[in-house]
Amino acid sequence: MPTVTRSTAGRLPDGREVEHWQLAAGPVTVGLLDLGASLHSARCPDRSGRVAETVVSPLDIGDRFGAARYFGATVGRYANRIGGALLPLDGDLLPLSANESGNTLHGGVDGFDLRSWSARPAADGTRAGVEFSLVSPAGDQGFPGRLEARVTYSLGDEGDLVIDYTATSDAPTVVNLTNHAYWNLAGGADETVSDHELQVLADHYTRVDPGLLPLPGPHESVAGTPFDLREPRALGKALTAGDEQIRMAGGGYDHNWVLRAHTPGMVAPAAVLSHPGSGRRLECLTTEPGIQVYTGNHFDGSFPGSDGRPVPRFAGVALETQHFPDGPNRPDFPSVRLAPGDVYRSTTVYRFGLMP
Repeated sequence: MPTVTRSTAGRLPDGREVEHWQLAAGPVTVGLLDLGASLHSARCPDRSGRVAETVVSPLDIGDRFGAARYFGATVGRYANRIGGALLPLDGDLLPLSANESGNTLHGGVDGFDLRSWSARPAADGTRAGVEFSLVSPAGDQGFPGRLEARVTYSLGDEGDLVIDYTATSDAPTVVNLTNHAYWNLAGGADETVSDHELQVLADHYTRVDPGLLPLPGPHESVAGTPFDLREPRALGKALTAGDEQIRMAGGGYDHNWVLRAHTPGMVAPAAVLSHPGSGRRLECLTTEPGIQVYTGNHFDGSFPGSDGRPVPRFAGVALETQHFPDGPNRPDFPSVRLAPGDVYRSTTVYRFGLMP
């Protein structure tokens, strides 16, 4: 029987109490925080039935305001980067909050990941769920329109964690929401994801400039590059490849793949992450046209994870389903515009299981 429970995770330095919500269904248990509407924990069994943690999270909640920012959080209003912190919209050029080398990253200086979201149970008898909601006022980080956003997590007995996003605005704006969890399926046995295998169902990826913004022109074929993940590939081999794009991103992946099976409004396969040592397997499906794979290239062990050990480089891999980076500045990319009266909808599924 799926269950939903609430507890207190602690207090932030500003006095805010952080709520912890636990979803349990079948063999999987998921922990959520109202801070950033975050996926804080996901415990599932290995091939021997041993249950362990698969999400990399900081031990100290306060680190979410520093070195562990974005870990597991809902990021927005615009996930990924907007070049020059400038938003072209309906003939205007609107300045946004700049927080990374003159660009806007994951919504700006004070993004959705740092907000306390309102939360309520959303179980339906067959699934355990929690709905988080947030109102972002007009002008928030420079974005126009009063945005009402909702993120619902629901967990079923089959080990499928569904994340549904919706948003509405009273004025034209842009929206691109995602979850920023870092996965390590070793369950504490391995400090890095080097021996994980990743498959991404995409024939093209988005090459980037030194600021990690998409280069002009068409998407690049993955053929003959370290970005060819059409078949499962050990991350350790890919991350040591002598490729300019890998070096530019800090020695790993921080790139968008163009998903092959994307059909607007339909949930389709995107990626599969596996850990041969434990047998754990994580499928990712989404309605989104792209997925950003980030391999924790800049982690430096400066804070402890939930197991008390320092979080090293390559400690986890993020599978961020999304519209494309710098979409507002690229009319050739799928539109991210949200008009009054329309509803932004996005769904991502993380399905836990075992390797064949």
